[in-house]
Amino acid sequence: MHHHEPPAMNPISGRQCHLRRNTLLIIASTVLLLLIILVTGVMIDGNGLATHPEIRNQAPSQHHWFGTDWLGRDMFARTMKGLLLSIQVGLIGAVASTLLAAIFGLLAAMGGKRVDRFISWLIDLFLSVPHLVTLILIAYISGGGVRGIVIGIAFTHWPSLARVIRAEAMQIKQAEYVRISERFGKSRFWIARHHTLPHLLPQLMVGFLLMFPHAILHEAAITFLGLGLSPHQPAIGIILNESMRYLSTGMWWLAIFPGVSLIIVVRLFGILGERLRMLLDPQTAHD
Repeated sequence: MHHHEPPAMNPISGRQCHLRRNTLLIIASTVLLLLIILVTGVMIDGNGLATHPEIRNQAPSQHHWFGTDWLGRDMFARTMKGLLLSIQVGLIGAVASTLLAAIFGLLAAMGGKRVDRFISWLIDLFLSVPHLVTLILIAYISGGGVRGIVIGIAFTHWPSLARVIRAEAMQIKQAEYVRISERFGKSRFWIARHHTLPHLLPQLMVGFLLMFPHAILHEAAITFLGLGLSPHQPAIGIILNESMRYLSTGMWWLAIFPGVSLIIVVRLFGILGERLRMLLDPQTAHD
């Protein structure tokens, strides 16, 4: 009687189970953090960001959790507003970039040899130049500000995901059921819509989640360099840029709290993307 033997896949399925539990925990914490930032960011009005010279340069206390700056502005309010702004810019940029990746990836796989060659060349071209350089150029050409940064992020972050999507779409193209559809005279567009896209959705979602933290960081970097948003908007990059001048006077809280908050948000999304990728692709979970 052999039917009592445990299946050979046991350690893997155990690990998958553990991975699932962990992922749920990370999803919960990410959602919670986003809700806190959203609610706080929306609730803070002009008064929360106003200048109060009488309480300037105060270290963190129970009244001002993140301290106050050289104009007496509450750093907690500014950090939350800044995170909300950075997340919005990153979100729009990453969504646009993911759409571009999907379009280019599908075109390369579906459009025949010439189209594929052109798109592959375009991908290599974009990947050969550092992100930040292209981003600064595009943001500068399109007039800076929120719009410039969003356009910059959208046009610089798509290539690596497009390459993944192209490879996946090429594989699906060889699949038996696609061949059968072709024999039944279904158009390329029909096949792309009914077969290829549904298969690519998980990949696109993970791609977006891994791109999102990049987009936020790049937005902060460009703003920090003074090329992005206007200095009157409390974006994290601007806050960090301004606080650099005051670090030497011992006002450490001006840079530490906004910087750490940004890193926490970015890391959480990065980990979430990695975990979901491992769940979708059990091969990586084996390693």
